[in-house]
Amino acid sequence: MSNPYARELGDFLRARRGRLRPRDVGLEPGGRRKVTGLRREELALLAGLSTDYYQRMEQGREVRPSDGVLDALAGALGLDDEERRHLFTLAHAARRPMRPRVDRGPERVPDRTRRLLRVMDTPAVVLGRHLDLLAWNPMAEALLGAPDAHPPHRLNMLLLMFDDTLTGERSCPDWERQALDYIGMMRAAVAADPTHPRATAIVGELSIRSAEFRRLWARHDVRASVSGTKTFRVPEAGDIVLDWDTYPLPGDPGPVMLVFTAEPGSADADRLQLLASLHATRAALTGEHSS
Repeated sequence: MSNPYARELGDFLRARRGRLRPRDVGLEPGGRRKVTGLRREELALLAGLSTDYYQRMEQGREVRPSDGVLDALAGALGLDDEERRHLFTLAHAARRPMRPRVDRGPERVPDRTRRLLRVMDTPAVVLGRHLDLLAWNPMAEALLGAPDAHPPHRLNMLLLMFDDTLTGERSCPDWERQALDYIGMMRAAVAADPTHPRATAIVGELSIRSAEFRRLWARHDVRASVSGTKTFRVPEAGDIVLDWDTYPLPGDPGPVMLVFTAEPGSADADRLQLLASLHATRAALTGEHSS
């Protein structure tokens, strides 16, 4: 049976090779080319490897590249620091004859983390290693809607982003950028454990259901931690522009906390507070009616 890490490594190399153009590496395009990216033999030449050896790597066959070979490949492919770390993670895992022991127990959010969420005066959620939504605070509920509306196994940032019933979000100009960030985080999780049932289930479902997901997943982009800016279209409060950042929590791999913030004293901060007070009022009224 082929090694899942070697297979993932081969797919990553192929995607990165397809991203390069001959002129990017000082080669003349010359003649009619069947491929848009570099040919295998061109990349092998740039990295100082034999074409046959490099081809076996891309095909996920039994190859155990040295760190020197990985360095040469990272240079030839023009990888950034994050991509280079990803390459080494996959290759080191592929070298081991036994699958490394990875904790597959249920992910838990410590009580102290839940306490921190409650006292934070800004929207924050805790995401598991496969982007499952594990915990959130009232401010996040005000901004993102009530997670209770979905069954627990559907509470996943990727599943929600590509849910055809929630397509309003996709009109946002930064939708694809955020989708790529989440996909990049999932790629990093897959590198740690390619056969994890949760990763297999989410990627498998989305690959079948969404051509958009297939296109973005095939890019093999990887993100260890992410940040960005997102515009939320909120009918009651108007557009709110928030910065978002991820913070790793203890564990190996541990969950991450995703926090949305507004510039203090800005119109966005005012709109966020308005939204929070509307949500609190609504929650109080609902509580009265249900009691």
